[in-house]
Amino acid sequence: MLLTAAVFACWQTAAIVPLKILIVFFHEASHAIATLLTGGEVVSLSVSADQGGLVLSRGGSRFWTLTAGYLGSLLIGVTLLIAATKTTLDRQVMALTGIITLVIAGFYVREVFALGFTIGTGIAMIAAAAMLNHSINVMILRVIGLTSMSYVPYDIFSDTIARSNLRSDARMLAEEFGGTTVMWGGLWLVISLIIIWWS
Repeated sequence: MLLTAAVFACWQTAAIVPLKILIVFFHEASHAIATLLTGGEVVSLSVSADQGGLVLSRGGSRFWTLTAGYLGSLLIGVTLLIAATKTTLDRQVMALTGIITLVIAGFYVREVFALGFTIGTGIAMIAAAAMLNHSINVMILRVIGLTSMSYVPYDIFSDTIARSNLRSDARMLAEEFGGTTVMWGGLWLVISLIIIWWS
């Protein structure tokens, strides 16, 4: 609870911006992974300093690819939190997350800021796993996990309900599969809150 309160207290400060960009990266990586798992091809992945992101892809299941962004980044956050609190694999999970980040950067990231951010983050995670002790790795994973879990429902509400006119994942899903932007956003919001409550 104290970590969650600290994250919210610093939410509008520059200290949280790198974490927000990391959660955006998780969001875009979830799109990319869903594309690959459903037989598609990822052309590129990018994140920006203003907390935006984009994946260009071909093929795969549009339904699962569009759905994966918010819910996938939430599941990544939950996984990191559980790894920190329920296992002793914090260093392994930290290193694996760093390696996956570097692999994604190497294969799909091309823009300068995004490449610098993903390579820097991946190296920092691997270094933390190798050089920092158990309790510090646990704390880092908890902060990342809790930030993801806090950011996802806020982002869903902001992008798909409060500003339903945006060209969001939910709007594209509504255009391609029916329903409305608010309907898909609301469904994702309910699912995310259930997952967070369970966690």
